[in-house]
Amino acid sequence: MSSGVSLGEIVRRIGPRYEQSHRLTRPQRRALRAISLCRTPALGGHLDQCTHCGFRHMVWHSCRNRHCPRCQAEARKRWLEERKSELLPVPYFHVVFTVPDSLNAFALAGPRQFYDILFAAVRETLLVIAADRKHLGARIGALAVLHTWGQTLTLHPHVHCVVPAGGFSLDGSRWLHAKRRNFFLPVRVLGRYFRRRLMEMLRQALRNDTTFRSRVEGAVDLLSQAAGKEWVVYAKRPFGGPAQVLSYLAAYTHRIAISERRLLSFDGEHVRFFYKDYRDGDREKELDLDADEFLRRYLLHVLPERFVRIRHFGFLANRMRSQSLTLAREQLGTDAPPSAEPKRDDAAPRCPCCHIGKMITIESIEPQPTEAIDSS
Repeated sequence: MSSGVSLGEIVRRIGPRYEQSHRLTRPQRRALRAISLCRTPALGGHLDQCTHCGFRHMVWHSCRNRHCPRCQAEARKRWLEERKSELLPVPYFHVVFTVPDSLNAFALAGPRQFYDILFAAVRETLLVIAADRKHLGARIGALAVLHTWGQTLTLHPHVHCVVPAGGFSLDGSRWLHAKRRNFFLPVRVLGRYFRRRLMEMLRQALRNDTTFRSRVEGAVDLLSQAAGKEWVVYAKRPFGGPAQVLSYLAAYTHRIAISERRLLSFDGEHVRFFYKDYRDGDREKELDLDADEFLRRYLLHVLPERFVRIRHFGFLANRMRSQSLTLAREQLGTDAPPSAEPKRDDAAPRCPCCHIGKMITIESIEPQPTEAIDSS
């Protein structure tokens, strides 16, 4: 489904007035500017021509901002290629950690602090419960991805984890498989440990950071509300193997708050898009938002500068991943997957017109002046 509506068009038309009337963070301003200029003459480009039929195509450069929906495909492709060699020949589980809405105020007041704490609590929960001999008794590894949005662009922080179904014995001498094919760790135990540790970490952060504490109105009451609820940790059925894991990762790792295929219309004042209503059998519905409200919701999901939203931990942590994977394969009695063939950067794409010739660049276009959003 494609309506022809782009996020760039929306930002170019209402971004300047929105920025003048709202207080934005530097990452939010930079994201607006990047998206407004993406694939326009403002960033320059190059003219390609077919070596066979002479067909010409102008290619405008992309902004490469991680919050731009047009710039994630290539980043995702490169990242997935790097992950292929890291997959083990075991099933993988998908575990999702969510927090109550009452904690959204902490994410708004200090996104970097809150999301770091969220990752820390998820990491500790999985590692501690998996190491308990009552459950798995193993040292596990996981990849975790932060998502901050719900289907209607409201704030909904949650962490998706992809976890190999097993891990090293506590003495490191052998690989322990998950005890049951369709069961990894008890979700109720995970949920209660996660709730306790996240609450403790938040209280500690409030004691240590007076600025963070001053930004969260009614922090004590909000924590009390959250503590009184049963927190949801959701474990999906395991993936069958590496191919299914890559398919999953392609769908989740570089996703942003809304893709352009979900945009239905924009008349200058209202944005209409479709979403899935998970409470109503995943039915697709449409939502019409005032353009300013749409942009406000979108900007909720612009992350702090240099914030890492894809993290590895346990035996998959960066500092030990290569060594751990080698040991795991030895214990599993398997070889490493073949490395991907290096791709030539100068490999020209085939012509979309005649499908015979190659498209080669015949002219470079310098960036052009623009009246787009000021990033200062």
